[in-house]
Parts: sequence; structure tokens; C-alpha cells
Amino acid sequence: MHDDLVEWGYVISQKTVARMMKGMGLRATPETKYVTTTDSNHDQKIYPNLLNREFHQDAPNKAWVTDMTYIWTLEGWVYLASVIDLFSRKVVGWHVAAPLKKELPLQALKMAINKRQPEEGLIHHSDRGSQYCSRDYTDLLKEHKIQISMSRKGDPYDNACMESFHATLKKELVYRRRFKSRAEAIHAINHYINRYNEWRKHSKLGYCSPNQFEYVHHLKKAEKIS
Repeated sequence: MHDDLVEWGYVISQKTVARMMKGMGLRATPETKYVTTTDSNHDQKIYPNLLNREFHQDAPNKAWVTDMTYIWTLEGWVYLASVIDLFSRKVVGWHVAAPLKKELPLQALKMAINKRQPEEGLIHHSDRGSQYCSRDYTDLLKEHKIQISMSRKGDPYDNACMESFHATLKKELVYRRRFKSRAEAIHAINHYINRYNEWRKHSKLGYCSPNQFEYVHHLKKAEKIS
């Protein structure tokens, strides 16, 4: 909504919004209880941080970031694994399921690879969680000649863009609803991500959505070739 207001020519600060909300008896949606999805206490191989916080890329499929998060329903938790292309902030792969297993991020990665068909040299960045260090996961990355990059221990800023997406999803969807079932949550999250890619405007993308930003990029590329 803030990006829409800027695009329409309205400028308003966070403090002004907070003051107006307080006057109307409104408050921001509170966060829910915390659940750990990262288990870095394992003896599997840890890879170096190749991304090194280079969050701005000049073309698609040069760097992907990935992580997992959790969503509460009245039936229990569901877990979401997401893969984002840093060029356009597009969610190129994701999978929602319960319970949390190593196959969850693997399914999201397979979706991203199948949809994007990246060329050799792509950087894939994650935390040091056991799911991302598993043999099945790293073997799939190596099979497609994808470079493996991992955050430093206990440093969420190394994967800030991924953290930001999951925070946005929770603020705009999860914290505003009470899901009665896991199936309801899975349906809502899938719908949100599809709409996010198509419609969610980003100030860093010149107030374009991820799909719009990539469309313009491919259009310019085609014009140069012709």
C-alpha cells in the first residue's frame, strides 16, 4: 500500500501514520510466537558466503536466495520454503507443507530450477540449516552447476532480502487471518505468492512488480538483439 501511495504522488512518513493510527485507536498487527526452522547444529559440510550481501543483480538467474518460515493454523503449523531471484525479487520457487522435513526446501528448489532453467554459475544462497546442507539438496545444486553460498553463523543480515519477503507475507496475509486448517493456509499462501509476483510493487524496482520488471528487462534485451 505504501508503494501504491508513492506511485500516486502521496508522501507520508511512518511517524505520521503511527500518530494517526493512535488517534483512531488502531495498532499494527502483532507478530505471533516464534518457531525455529533452522538447525545448524549438524556435522554436514558448510559452504562459504559467496553472495556476500550483493543483493542487487543486473540480470535474472544470477543469484537466488532461499529460506523457510512457519504459519500457524488451528490444525497446527505449516511450513513455507521460498526461493527468490534477487534481480526482480520474484518468488521463482516455493512449497508449503506440514510437517517440516528436508523435502520441503528441496521441492521449492526443484520448482525454481524447472521454471527458470538457470545457466551454469548461478549463486544459490541459504542459511546453514541441515535441510540446505543435506546431501540431496547440495547434490541437486551441483548437478545443475549452481554455486553454493551460505550465510555466516547467526547473521540474518546475510539473507536480508529473503527475511524481508517472509516478513511481508506475514504482515499482509498471515497476521490478518486465522486459518482454520492447513489446507486453507496452503491455498491462501499459494494465492498470495502468485499475486505478489504479478502485482506487488517494489520501490527498488521503480514501483514495478516482479513480473513487470522482468518483462521490461526481456523487452529491452530483445530490442538490443534486433
